[in-house]
Amino acid sequence: MTDERMQIVMGLIMAGGNAKNCAVEAITAAKNGDFSLAEEKIKDANQAIVDAHNVQTDMLTKEAQGEHTEIDLYMVHAQDHLMTGITFVDLAKEIIAVYKRLDKAGK
Repeated sequence: MTDERMQIVMGLIMAGGNAKNCAVEAITAAKNGDFSLAEEKIKDANQAIVDAHNVQTDMLTKEAQGEHTEIDLYMVHAQDHLMTGITFVDLAKEIIAVYKRLDKAGK
C-alpha cells in the first residue's frame, strides 16, 4: 500500500471516529442541559463527515477519470468507520431533540 493510499484510509477512519466522538460529546452536553455546546459539537461532527465526503468525492472523481481505486480490507474498514460515524451523528441529533423536549416540558 502506498503512503498516499494509507493517508486516505487513515483520514477516513479518523473522520469517522472524530464524528462519532463529537456526537458522544454532544449527547453528553444535552444530557447536562448545555444545548449550546451540544449544537457546537454536532457542527464539529458534521464538519468531520464533510471532510470525509470530500475525500470520497476525490476518489470517485479519479475513478471516473480511469484511475482505479483498489478495494481492500483497509478501505472497507475505513468506510465502515465513516458509516458508523454518520449513523451515530444522526442518532445523536435525535437524542438531543428528545433532551430538548424534556427540558421544555420540565419548565
